[in-house]
Amino acid sequence: MAYLLPHLHTPYDVDQAIVTEQERVVIIRFGHDWDSTCMLMDETLAKCATPLANFAVIYLVDISEIPDFNVMYELT
Repeated sequence: MAYLLPHLHTPYDVDQAIVTEQERVVIIRFGHDWDSTCMLMDETLAKCATPLANFAVIYLVDISEIPDFNVMYELT
């Protein structure tokens, strides 16, 4: 279900998503696109995306693609 939500592919994209959003909460799912637990979370987030569109924006970050945040946020 990861294809239903926008991905951020660089650390700069992550920073810009957080900094430029002034009106809504930024939700970022850090994880692996292939992980079954993340897939379940992605499905849940995708179902919530439309009802929350006025209040929140949801992004996905694959921590294999962008390992920069793994140590900072203690991601495994």
